[in-house]
Amino acid sequence: MAVDSRFYAPLGALTLESAAALTAAPLEGDASLEISGVASADTAGAGELAFVEGDSIAQLTLSPHLQMAVVREAVRPQMPAGVSCLIAKRPRHAHSQIARALLRPRYLGPADTQAISASARVHPEAIVGPGAVIGAGAAVGEGTVIGPNAVIGPGVQIGRHCHIGAGASLNCALVGDFVTLLAGARIGETGFGVIPGPVGLEDAPHFGRVILQDHVTVGANTCIDRGVFADTIVGERTKIDNLCQIAHNVVLGRSVIVAAFGGISGSVKVGDGSMLGGRVGIADHVKVGEGVSLAGSSGLFRDVAAGETWGGTPAKPIREWMREVAWLSKQTRPKKKD
Repeated sequence: MAVDSRFYAPLGALTLESAAALTAAPLEGDASLEISGVASADTAGAGELAFVEGDSIAQLTLSPHLQMAVVREAVRPQMPAGVSCLIAKRPRHAHSQIARALLRPRYLGPADTQAISASARVHPEAIVGPGAVIGAGAAVGEGTVIGPNAVIGPGVQIGRHCHIGAGASLNCALVGDFVTLLAGARIGETGFGVIPGPVGLEDAPHFGRVILQDHVTVGANTCIDRGVFADTIVGERTKIDNLCQIAHNVVLGRSVIVAAFGGISGSVKVGDGSMLGGRVGIADHVKVGEGVSLAGSSGLFRDVAAGETWGGTPAKPIREWMREVAWLSKQTRPKKKD
């Protein structure tokens, strides 16, 4: 998916040769290729630079349109013919260096002196509370209410009849109609992406978006991080409670319920109609089928098929978990004396 220019400003063209000079990475392939954007290895299109962090591509799905990538030396012989490569000890770090030279997030800055930017489009029947800020290129639809001290970042698009609570903030986000964000919600911040660099840990740049579909509700002080390259998506009529954390690249289906203190790690997919109890935690890249129920305080580390009910930590089918709890309870009871 191409990087959305509403949220990320291009800083100028970069060839693969200039990227090699920037990162001091040896280049094998066509040095004249122009880098138009960045992407993951499985989604990269023509002109988009990807990276492969490990020492093998055996478990990876590479995009058929992949033209160039940053890889370790051990991976270079495994890459498909015709893919030009930069060889780096830390491919993710080198890729991030190049990405920062290509793109800059359009955050509010010192030059934004107006509360409502002259280039923002606010419907005449929208209501903007005192102290609210609306950035350049943002749009607010008919009947939408922006609460006091809310911050609508550059390029953010908000549909009709939404309610954005006091002190909420949105960046790099597309919001549908009849969406409710309660006070203090944080939409579109960078996720917890950490990469090792030559002098220690660094924050990984994010170039994706958050998409909130129609009739979504997001609770107070809940955080929904934008994607790294793809989008974080919350489906129609999904309801998220207060104080939840939804990480980058998560996809929640339609009519999903996430109760308070839920924590969903990166790249998780949750099917339509699933229900997550309070304090449920889900590990990264897990797939949860449609109509699944997870009991409160469950810790899920593996995929769950549609329609199942799981509980416990590590989570397992509910009957199995309840048998284990009953057995443990029995073992800990004092034994009767004869």
